[in-house]
Amino acid sequence: MAKRIIEADDIIASIADALQFVSYYHPEDFVLALKRAWTVETHAPARHALLQILINSKLSASNHRPVCQDTGVVHVFVRAGMDVCIIQSGRAVTPSFQTLANRAVAQAYRYAGNPLRASMVRDPLGSRTNTQDNSPAVVHIEWVEGDTLSLTVAAKGGGGDVKARYAMLNPSDSVADWIISQIPTMGAGWCPPGVLGVGVGGSPEQAMLMAKQSLFSPIDIHQLQEQGAQDAAQALRLDLFNRINALGIGAQGLGGDTTVLDVKVKHAPSHAAMLPVAIIPNCAATRFISFELDGNGPATLSPPNPDIWSGIPQALPAQHGRQVNLDTLTRQQVAQWRTGETLLLSGKLLTARDAAHKRMAESLRLGSPLPINLHNRSMYYVGPVDPIPGEAVGPAGPTTSTRMDKFLPQLLEETGLLVTIGKAERSQPAIEALRHAGAAYLIAVGGAAYLISQTVKSARIVAYEDLGMEAIYEFTVHDMPVVVAIDTQGSTLHKVIPIQVQA
Repeated sequence: MAKRIIEADDIIASIADALQFVSYYHPEDFVLALKRAWTVETHAPARHALLQILINSKLSASNHRPVCQDTGVVHVFVRAGMDVCIIQSGRAVTPSFQTLANRAVAQAYRYAGNPLRASMVRDPLGSRTNTQDNSPAVVHIEWVEGDTLSLTVAAKGGGGDVKARYAMLNPSDSVADWIISQIPTMGAGWCPPGVLGVGVGGSPEQAMLMAKQSLFSPIDIHQLQEQGAQDAAQALRLDLFNRINALGIGAQGLGGDTTVLDVKVKHAPSHAAMLPVAIIPNCAATRFISFELDGNGPATLSPPNPDIWSGIPQALPAQHGRQVNLDTLTRQQVAQWRTGETLLLSGKLLTARDAAHKRMAESLRLGSPLPINLHNRSMYYVGPVDPIPGEAVGPAGPTTSTRMDKFLPQLLEETGLLVTIGKAERSQPAIEALRHAGAAYLIAVGGAAYLISQTVKSARIVAYEDLGMEAIYEFTVHDMPVVVAIDTQGSTLHKVIPIQVQA
């Protein structure tokens, strides 16, 4: 049988193009499912959050800027026919999909027209130095009969993967009951609503891989509801979809009708004594695309039909909320805020994430001065995308706040920090620390990063520049919309079970 010849450079170009494509285009079925959830949502805070995500999706598509500041860890799933021959510069080469994928990632993430955030760190047990170009990719290769080369390229955000769960159940245990027990403990850091992937059977590592791969199939739960389950896997999907949404976690954990847009299940044969189960969610930054290469050049990727965003405005409706001047903010003013209240922030806003918090905590432990004064300041948990001409900052949505919880009591007590801003719930110790300090916690909508960045009028790095996207910035914002999630009395907004975070 004749070999199918495919140029290595076409593989690199196709993966790089796909990474740019998925950074700003949601899959059509995902947008339509979000619109359906927004249309039927009866809980006002969740409905408003869904609208922000939809507007963000529309703006990102039209401006070719990322839907989320976390532009993801790159996964490349390769299904290669044994009769495919990869050549480079006319010479047959041993296929090194890892090398090709890494080159594509570096090319895509450094593209000047739409730079993407580099989030990967090397040496996870050591210095955790950023690789600067988001390589390496995570590559999965499956060799099959034939002469086709099929690829699925995904950019998986940390907010979803960090909520992955795995268990080895007894064969007599209920898979559905175990999954339902896990959903509240995941919190809202994965930016619901999204799709939940489930892997059942196989070996432990197979279950995790199946859970992730199940996410790359079309959203079709409503068709399944109409036709009814035809097998055990479909019955599990329907059961989980109904039970998870009945929990009332809702969009961004704010309560409401839709926590999952769909539930996907993949399964494989397993040992008679084993029942491995894994779950992984896709967040509001659902980014993946599949394509084939046939030897006639790079893949052609078709943009979504713009009609999918029909009925979605170009901007948020006129905001009604308490105007807050961050530059003159006092503890007395913060004490007047109440949980669930909308605020519109203007003025100077500091940013900090994990690495900056760790560094500040070490300085405080050693009695060294911090590089910035935090007294009566407000801090936003974000690692933004680099800007392009005309932008003060690239997409700048919130990161999950619980990761900063172990540092919060010390910062509140020793620096006079007054307000923190992020996404999702906080742990009980963090809630108590906020109440004790008379401080407040606000939330921005995860999945609305590009929309939020439009409120940032200027940005400059003020500390820890060597940390890259984790450096401390000072933003100047105007009417940045947030909601009071925890007020100075310790009253909390979220409908999920607060997570206990180890110090």
